[in-house]
Amino acid sequence: MKIPTQIEPALWGVAGGALAIAIAGFGWGGWTTVSHVEATALVRSNDAVVVALAPVCVDKFRRAVDADANLAALRKTDAWSQSTFVEKGGWASVPGTTSTERISAVAKACAALLLAA
Repeated sequence: MKIPTQIEPALWGVAGGALAIAIAGFGWGGWTTVSHVEATALVRSNDAVVVALAPVCVDKFRRAVDADANLAALRKTDAWSQSTFVEKGGWASVPGTTSTERISAVAKACAALLLAA
């Protein structure tokens, strides 16, 4: 198919304009792909679950029989193993939660809340 010479520059302009709009939209306009939105939603929902469950963990920790001794032991524990201490104590586990990654995140947030008080 032969394209008339008068239309060819207009087609190149349309193609270049479409490319420029796509670059501007994805780069600066805030456009995103479906997979990026789904990944962001998953991260945010996991963060929301951790934020909701961390106070439950703190409450379980404080209601334990030997809470003062456990808090003293938690304070003596190295910073990188404090979440493991909370996790092994069973305070971060919630019935129905099987994800070890989520339990670890709740334990980390719980330890941070306990040590902040």
